[in-house]
Amino acid sequence: MSTPEAGTFNDGVARLVERVECRRLVTEAEKESAYRLRYDAYLREGAILPNDDGMIVDRFDRTPNNHTFGFYIDGVLASSVRLGYGTSESCDVPAMATFPDVLGPIMAIAGRALIDPTRFVLDETHARLYPKLAYVTLRIAWLVSDHLGVDYTLASVRTEHQAFYRRFYGHTLLCDARPYASLIKPLSLMLLPCRQSRTRGLTRYPFLDSTREEFLSLWPGPFGPAAPVLAPSAPMMGHLFAHAPMSLG
Repeated sequence: MSTPEAGTFNDGVARLVERVECRRLVTEAEKESAYRLRYDAYLREGAILPNDDGMIVDRFDRTPNNHTFGFYIDGVLASSVRLGYGTSESCDVPAMATFPDVLGPIMAIAGRALIDPTRFVLDETHARLYPKLAYVTLRIAWLVSDHLGVDYTLASVRTEHQAFYRRFYGHTLLCDARPYASLIKPLSLMLLPCRQSRTRGLTRYPFLDSTREEFLSLWPGPFGPAAPVLAPSAPMMGHLFAHAPMSLG
């Protein structure tokens, strides 16, 4: 049963989602704006060393199964996250590169699929003005996982951010923190079993629900129109978040 506090939170998130424009970044200019946002967030937290380019970009930004999304408020990039799609046949996602001994056996079972969200960052000013921005941004991982019907959503996060993913989504810890490519600070691996967690998630956070049309407008083929559609047709809603860290993965 929802409490008044939960209702207020969900309503606030819903309002922000309605204001935020989410789109998959396609042009080089759009992508570079996200790479610069990553750099600013990671540098501010001491997660990377300075570089001359002022950007964070890696090989997964060039692969066809990893897509970067931008979230805009009044036309300005406020946050970004990259989603990788992996299957038991082909699982070229960042988490597999760092945690092959842990993730490999899970994905060795035929028919399994996952979404691997990485490079989740918030603009410092927007995070301060819109404290629930982190929830708006992470909603897309739930949305895509739901409509693609994947088995798992991952989270590669610093130890101090585990509580956020455990509380919000219900992730469980798979592997303690270990060195992660391009970052100074190590990351741990967390996992959410999507089908088992769906009812709990939608009950607690109705703003996670989405329509087929919203999914197809964001996710490219062949994973889009050919994918199973599991979520009921509820309208997209919005949100805000308190004390958002600048990057959570």
